[in-house]
Amino acid sequence: MRIIRGKYKGKKIIPPKRFKARPTTDFAKEALFNILQNNYDLLNAEVLDLFAGTGSISFEFLSEGCRNVTSVDISKHYTSHIEKQADELFPGQLTVVCTDVFRFCRNQNLNFNFIFADPPYSDEKLETIPDIIFNNSTLKDTVIVILEHPKIYNFAGHPNFKESRKYGNVNFSFFEKK
Repeated sequence: MRIIRGKYKGKKIIPPKRFKARPTTDFAKEALFNILQNNYDLLNAEVLDLFAGTGSISFEFLSEGCRNVTSVDISKHYTSHIEKQADELFPGQLTVVCTDVFRFCRNQNLNFNFIFADPPYSDEKLETIPDIIFNNSTLKDTVIVILEHPKIYNFAGHPNFKESRKYGNVNFSFFEKK
């Protein structure tokens, strides 16, 4: 894996040993960040990366010029790895939180410009993520929520749904606060 765009383009991201998650493919990341770069201002944005895994998406946002990123994952193994890599490339710009994402979204301030969620595709609560996020009263009025998910999910009926994009086996649904 590598950072595909921005200041640190080409920098390798080495996943931790015994890494079992499914990272977002470089192809899908490239497509996602093309959409974001062409439609939104990433410079100085504040980002929340849920189910952060390797930290690949967090690093991509920072490489694109975002002010800071908060990465949340339940695995101490993964969050420790993200912290180590972030200290080398982005000192002081990345906050790593080791906790349950669902609990975090219900109980924490979600005052971010962008929220990206890439849950395990087998997570039984995957389809509840948009509702959990949009039920948090601390969301910015201009928040963009991006959910990566398998094709079996269709969020077109959600009141905050904006659009979806498909890249191979990766699907992104975009949501905006209405």
